[in-house]
Amino acid sequence: MVKEFDRKIILEDGQEYSGYGFGADKTAVLEIVFNTSMAGYQEIMSDPSYTYQAVVMTYPLIGNYGMADDDFERDTPTIGALIVREYNDELSNFRSAATLSEVMKRFGIPGIWGIDTRKLTRSIRDKGSRRALITDIDVSLEEGLKILKSSDIPTDAVSKVSCDKTAVFHTENQKYHIAAIDCGMKMNIVRSLNLRGCKVTAVPWNTTAGDITALNPDGIFISNGPGNPEDVPQTVETVKRLIGRYPIFGICLGHQIISLAYGAKTYKLKFGHRGGNHPVRNLETNKIEITSQNHSYAVDLESLAGTPLTVTHINLLDNTVEGVKCGKDNVFSVQYHPESAPGPQDSAYLFDRFIKMMEERKNV
Repeated sequence: MVKEFDRKIILEDGQEYSGYGFGADKTAVLEIVFNTSMAGYQEIMSDPSYTYQAVVMTYPLIGNYGMADDDFERDTPTIGALIVREYNDELSNFRSAATLSEVMKRFGIPGIWGIDTRKLTRSIRDKGSRRALITDIDVSLEEGLKILKSSDIPTDAVSKVSCDKTAVFHTENQKYHIAAIDCGMKMNIVRSLNLRGCKVTAVPWNTTAGDITALNPDGIFISNGPGNPEDVPQTVETVKRLIGRYPIFGICLGHQIISLAYGAKTYKLKFGHRGGNHPVRNLETNKIEITSQNHSYAVDLESLAGTPLTVTHINLLDNTVEGVKCGKDNVFSVQYHPESAPGPQDSAYLFDRFIKMMEERKNV
């Protein structure tokens, strides 16, 4: 006997996709996006950058290796929903402590499986990201569209996922002290800095430049995070006031914030970049890096012309800006994730560049 569908997705253009629920039995209005990664669903599910987003996984089988306690990017996942072709909770990993569905239930995250994710991904690619309603199967299209029309995606994502007070992450043989502006920072960024002898002090997204200076850091890091960079003008203003005083490194949202602080502009991409297989050219070495990405916005290339920033990296799929730097200010940033877990690892050298900048500053 064929199991009857119990959940559905309604898109704001009237498309419907029916499937089976897992995770939390919850109704939500979210932005629908897709991710092309072939592994790492736990890191994706716990990445704060997916706040208020329903993520369609293009890899067809999800859940089969469960959830390991050490692999979360944040302790409290804030992803909006997970949409997959085939869900499996027959765990094949000795490190697993729970199923994906159990964790999603714990944190109120709905999931749907059994839909045609290829068709849905193609729709997102062709028509762009848009609002989607995750709901019960008996909700009519007319009713669903009415809910979508009266619902907006919140713009407070960064304040929702940032730490609410200063947190310090120590390591052995500490040589450098990093003040990290937490806009939704992944824990593997902290691990990557700790591994290189850095004590990391995470501060909330709206911390002032004066409060950061009082920490007496050797360098400033601006993290990844969800949403539109123009929604955090306080962070942009803080970075403006710190430029030229410390070595500064930004990743993803941090890259966009640095660009805004220098006077450049950002814009929303049609469907964003999400996945662990984006080729990026390093214009300084002419090497190609395979990168992990997760963002909806990009830095406008033309707007960089009136700033002291130079472009260091370009995406080979759509020629968008993937990295910038200002040599005289010891500032650089990348749009992608050099700390990506489970991979690729092509861009880990960027953390070493940051260390070298701080070392040179100390020696001076």
